[in-house]
Amino acid sequence: MDEKLAQFEANFSVLDRYGVKITDEEYITNPAIGRDQQIKELILILLTPEKSAILIGKPGIGKTAIVEGLAYRMQRNEVPDALKGYTIINLKTASLSGESKVQKMIDELKTRDKVILFIDEIHMLIGATDSSSLDFANIFKEGLGRGSIKVIGATTTEEYETYVIRDRAFLRRFDRIDVLEPSEETTVQILKGSLPRIEKKTGIKFKYSDYITTLLIKSIVSATSQYKRVYGLAAMYPDVAFSVLSQAFSLALLEDKEEVSILEVYNAIKTSKRIY
Repeated sequence: MDEKLAQFEANFSVLDRYGVKITDEEYITNPAIGRDQQIKELILILLTPEKSAILIGKPGIGKTAIVEGLAYRMQRNEVPDALKGYTIINLKTASLSGESKVQKMIDELKTRDKVILFIDEIHMLIGATDSSSLDFANIFKEGLGRGSIKVIGATTTEEYETYVIRDRAFLRRFDRIDVLEPSEETTVQILKGSLPRIEKKTGIKFKYSDYITTLLIKSIVSATSQYKRVYGLAAMYPDVAFSVLSQAFSLALLEDKEEVSILEVYNAIKTSKRIY
């Protein structure tokens, strides 16, 4: 039994078990519409020796979408040659509880080349807790130093200022990218660009022409503007508007409809708990 357990532990991969290779995902449309500048900044940091990136912005603002946008470009070979062949692995912080898993992951990373690790809520690994906090910058020092391992972190502005900014070793290795809330016009384009993906996932279509569809999406974006959001419940654009659009599809599915009509859009806005 001990021999089998040892063999299992030797073959067990933390990255394969708890990580998702987002460079292998299927993207129906560009997941990072309107984020060209942030993706350019991200690429420049990743191309810089011994540097990794941290995305900072409020919840629901599209930090993960920026990383997915980079993966989308990598699939299409729309990145510099130096980034071609890299794999982006989305690793959840919750899966890294326990020193043994962390050490196992470190050992794995030492044996792999061209890995970009994406860690959302990265503050959880650098001191957000007392007993289990990890010296994250030093953990990845060897891999970051030789340039074969890159890390993209994401956290909110508040958590960055509370936890991350105190860790000077971390700040030396990570350059920040500020992710701001998109405008209403950009949010409309993001929602329109997301329609093919939602339609494929749900198996139903939006009923109207491009002109009417644009008007309905504008109504959703207008209904979810800053001063109409319920304090403490609502995220930012585009997430708060996207949740209403998704709800319209859910309402159509509930009634076994094959198309989303203005009635579902109206009811989605009416019943949303995120807006007044």
